[in-house]
Amino acid sequence: MKMYQLFCCLFSTKPFRKEGFIFIPGFSFILGSIDFFNIIVNKQKLIVDKINLQISIIIAGKNEEKNLPGLFESLKEINYPVGQFEIVFVDDNSSDNTLTVALEKMNELPNLRVIPAKDKIYPGKKGALTLGIMESQYDFLLITDADCIVGKNWLNGYEKKFNEGYDFIFSNAPFIKKTGLVNTISRFENLRTFFLYTTALKLNLPYSAAARNFGFRKSAFNKIKGYENTTETLSGDDDLLIREAVKHKMKIGFVGDNESEVYSYAPDKFRNYLVQKTRHTKTSLYYLPVHKITLAVWHIVNLACLFSFPLGLINNWLFVPALIKIIADIIIVKFHGNGYKFGVIETIYLQIIYEILIIVNFVNALFKSDKWN
Repeated sequence: MKMYQLFCCLFSTKPFRKEGFIFIPGFSFILGSIDFFNIIVNKQKLIVDKINLQISIIIAGKNEEKNLPGLFESLKEINYPVGQFEIVFVDDNSSDNTLTVALEKMNELPNLRVIPAKDKIYPGKKGALTLGIMESQYDFLLITDADCIVGKNWLNGYEKKFNEGYDFIFSNAPFIKKTGLVNTISRFENLRTFFLYTTALKLNLPYSAAARNFGFRKSAFNKIKGYENTTETLSGDDDLLIREAVKHKMKIGFVGDNESEVYSYAPDKFRNYLVQKTRHTKTSLYYLPVHKITLAVWHIVNLACLFSFPLGLINNWLFVPALIKIIADIIIVKFHGNGYKFGVIETIYLQIIYEILIIVNFVNALFKSDKWN
């Protein structure tokens, strides 16, 4: 075939016959080949995009035999490919049947591994979590507690955020509603705490998270040397880890999807509530200066507004700060309730209790030691 005939063949729109063979118009064939190639490539890309991230769920438990059935039942219902995530449960030397119950659940959960905590690097929960993280197979880690109930789409919300490039991620961890004043106080305090640390994140001042609904990349965890620089207290496996992430300029995000919430039960007794809050407040003593100053100013202003109310009997103008605070509290609770519902009267008296307990918990944090139950 001469060169001009080949050229005609390539760019003709009609078949070209030569010596008994029909040549398909070359230009159309080339275009068709390119389209076919693109379809194959794009199809492969879609398949790759649909592959879920591989995630390791790390749980540390101590004397939690009564809570484990609810936890593992919720883990069985997770809407995520079983082959794409694992559950690593670390029993931290429980004195009850926690280890036995966990081992039995391996028959129901093929992706569950149970590890007894021995030779911990750090004391308390941080040591148990470190063992679980070291034993985990994947780079994307989620942390929760043994007394929690996870949402069905828990992993999906985190997967999306991890794909956006975040290193440390947290989400909401509300308390389950039950009867009793302690439960009501706990849920209100949980709401106020949630409002504070999510607002701080929006202001690019992240300082806290809920350890029972927390995730991070293992590579980022290793880069900040894990819990090595967070041993000032037994607690702080969330707050102080966030502190180290901030120091290393890590990308910190929040999963706003309600289906990624993790639920747990509030303390059933007031004494247990105080012990828990004392432990959490003690951790705040080791925040970065900018966070301590910000929180101190916030709480001092709130307390000043609260105590201005009785002073209004001396000067009517002193009623104004208290009224402004009451209105602001009602608006915050109503529009940032995050699933909690409190009436106007409830909001007023619970806010007073909350502010007073801030003082009580701070004093306890200064003078009482904490412990990993």
